[in-house]
Amino acid sequence: MIKRFFKSKFVFAIFLLLALLLFAIFGYKYISGLSWIDAIYMAIITISFVGFEELGMSAESKIFVIVLVISSAIILGYSIKIITEYIVSLYSEKIKDKKMQKNIDSLDNHIIVCGYGKNGRQVVKKLAAYGKSFVIIEKDDAIITSDRSDKIFVHGDAVLDEILLQSGVMKASSLICTLPTDADNLFIVLTAKQLNPKIKIISKASEETSYSKLKLAGADNVIMPNKIGGDHMASLVVVPGILEFVDNLSIVGKSEINLEEISTDKLFDTITKKTIKDLDLRKKTGCSIIGYKDPQGKYTINPGANLIIEANSKIIVLGKSEQIQHLNSLYNI
Repeated sequence: MIKRFFKSKFVFAIFLLLALLLFAIFGYKYISGLSWIDAIYMAIITISFVGFEELGMSAESKIFVIVLVISSAIILGYSIKIITEYIVSLYSEKIKDKKMQKNIDSLDNHIIVCGYGKNGRQVVKKLAAYGKSFVIIEKDDAIITSDRSDKIFVHGDAVLDEILLQSGVMKASSLICTLPTDADNLFIVLTAKQLNPKIKIISKASEETSYSKLKLAGADNVIMPNKIGGDHMASLVVVPGILEFVDNLSIVGKSEINLEEISTDKLFDTITKKTIKDLDLRKKTGCSIIGYKDPQGKYTINPGANLIIEANSKIIVLGKSEQIQHLNSLYNI
């Protein structure tokens, strides 16, 4: 938006200079009666304030020169100001882009958010609350300009390979598609998976028919905001107590977390076989293990005490915020 603003003023300044030059040339030609060559010569040296020797001018010619000199001073001053601002804006934009790209290149295992609309903003808010590194891809310059925070933006269309590469898709751990149209999200999923087959992709879908297509394209999870919203409202009527309890659980933030997903590799050396009972997290931290995710991605709700914990698996724990903090501190998570 800023670039477009300066560019439009730059074009207007150039237009004024050309208009002034033509006005001067035609004035000297038809008012002073000079030849075309002399008219062009006189126009240029007058506008540039080089000065010239008066050559028996008529009263009309003198009035024309007075108007021309005053106009030249105003228009030339304005144009120089605008052209200077435009050059400075280009230079500062280039420096800003270089700095932004340097920040992106320094990231590793970050998250890419495609689209900074309503869903995108909510995603970014949650990621920021959880202290995650992320890059936002947005093609609307006005949206980027309106956000005055220190977020990392890449200006461009996320469906393009070069924009995804610029955002660090090769080193990113996850990509979240929140664009309004399912077709764009589908194209991003296909492109991102081709560039980085290991990246985890979560995509938004507006139509139920798009769900299977996005999954087939490589999306690990497909979220339908409208369906989730409708289910949530209906559940508040059917089982209001349960939903209110779940809504009061916090899974993001710096100090109010109640649920946490933890890699078992951080809890002990998984070469040694251990069970849920052996971890004894309830006694050590006060947190309860309410879920277990095996290396294949299968979940076990409320796992038994004798369940053997495998390498590359995860556990889901529930507790008060201070208990979660104690667990993270105890295991340096």
